[in-house]
Amino acid sequence: MLALANPAPLTWLICAATTLAILLRPWRLPEYLWASLGALALVVFGLLPGASALQAIAEGTDVYLFLIGMMLIAEVARQQGLFDWLALLAADYARGSARRLFDLVFLVGTLVTVFLSNDATAVVLTPAVYAVARAVKAPPLPYLFICAFIANAASFVLPISNPANLVVFGARMPALWPWLTQFSLPSLLAIACTYGALRWVFRGELKTPLARDLHLPPMSVGVRLSAAGVGLTAGTLLVASAAGYPLGLPTLVAGSLSAALVHLCARRSPLPVLKEVAWGVVPMVAGLFVLVEGMAATGVLHSLASAIRGLPAGQAPWFAGVLTGLASNLINNLPAGLMAGSVARLAELPGQTTAALLIGIDLGPNLSITGSLATLLWLLAVRREGLHVSALSFLRLGLLVMPPALLMALAALWLLPGGA
Repeated sequence: MLALANPAPLTWLICAATTLAILLRPWRLPEYLWASLGALALVVFGLLPGASALQAIAEGTDVYLFLIGMMLIAEVARQQGLFDWLALLAADYARGSARRLFDLVFLVGTLVTVFLSNDATAVVLTPAVYAVARAVKAPPLPYLFICAFIANAASFVLPISNPANLVVFGARMPALWPWLTQFSLPSLLAIACTYGALRWVFRGELKTPLARDLHLPPMSVGVRLSAAGVGLTAGTLLVASAAGYPLGLPTLVAGSLSAALVHLCARRSPLPVLKEVAWGVVPMVAGLFVLVEGMAATGVLHSLASAIRGLPAGQAPWFAGVLTGLASNLINNLPAGLMAGSVARLAELPGQTTAALLIGIDLGPNLSITGSLATLLWLLAVRREGLHVSALSFLRLGLLVMPPALLMALAALWLLPGGA
C-alpha cells in the first residue's frame, strides 16, 4: 500500500476517471468493473483505509437489498408479460387517437415509476411501449421519450420510486406521511410540467390517427400473478415506509416471495429470472459508496457542507437543488446522490434544503442522457430496438423539459410550512 503526502488530487483524479469510465464503458467492460477498480485503487494507493472502505460498503446494505428486490419483481413482471399487456391496454383505450395514447402511456409510466422505481420504467416498460407504437403504426420516439422523462420526473413521489432516494437519506429516511407532506406538491408540479413540455414538443406527431385493429388478449394467469406480486410488494413497502422502517429488507422479502409465488403457480423454474437480473448493479453501487467515502476523506464535502450551511435560509434550497441537478448530469445522479447525502449529514441541513437536494438528484437528470442510471438503461433499451438517440438531441429536449420542472418543484417547497 502506498502513501502520498497530498492525497487529495489523486483521489479526485481516480474518482473522476472512474465516473467517466462508468458512463462511457471503455472496451465495453461492465460498469461494475470500473466502479470496483476505482474503489480498489483508493485503497491500494493509501488514499482510503481498507476498514473505511469496508464500512462504506456496509453502509449501502439497505440500498443493495432494495435494488435486488425491485429487480426481481420487475423481471418477473416483464417475463410474464405484464408490461406488454399494460401497453396494449393503453393502445386499446386510445381507440386510434395518438393524443389519447400519449396520455395513457404517460399515466402507465407514472404508475410504474411510483410503485416499481424509475429503473423498471426504463428497462421493462420501454420495450413494451416500442412494440405497441409499432403495432399502431405510430412514430415510436414520442412515446419512448415519455418512458425516459417520467422515470425521473415521478421518482420522488414515494421513497420507493427511486433508489437514489435511499442513497440521499440513508438511515434518516422520513416515514411515509412526512414524505408525502413534503414531496407531494413538488412531485405533482414536476410531473405536470414534464407532461406539458412533452405534449407541446410532440404536438405535430400526435395529430396522425393510429391503427385500431389491435387485439387485447385476456389477462393470462402469469400476468395476473405478476400484477398481484407488484401489488403485494408495493403494499408492503408502503406499510414499511409508513412505519419508518428501512425499505431494503422488506423489498427483498416481498420481491422474493412474489417471484416464488408466480413460479410455483406457473410451475416454472426461477432460473430464467435470476439470469436476467442485472446483478452487476450491486457491486457498482458498492464501489460508488467507496468512491464517495474517498472524496469525503479529502475534505471537499465538508467544505461544500459549510458553504451550504452558511447561505441564508431562503437561498440554500435553491442553491442545493440547482447544484445537485447540474452535478447529476456531470457525474450521474448515483454518485451525486451519495455526495449530497454526505453533505446533508455533515451540515445537518434543515428539511427544506435536504428536500431540495433530493429534487435536484431525482429530477435534474432529465437534462442529459447520462444524468441517471435509469436514463442510461433507457438508452440501452432504445438501441436494442434499432433506434438511435444522440446525446445532443436528448439535450435539446432536456433543455425544454427539465428546467421548468425543476424550478417549479423547488418553488413548491416555498409553499410548504417553513419553506419561506
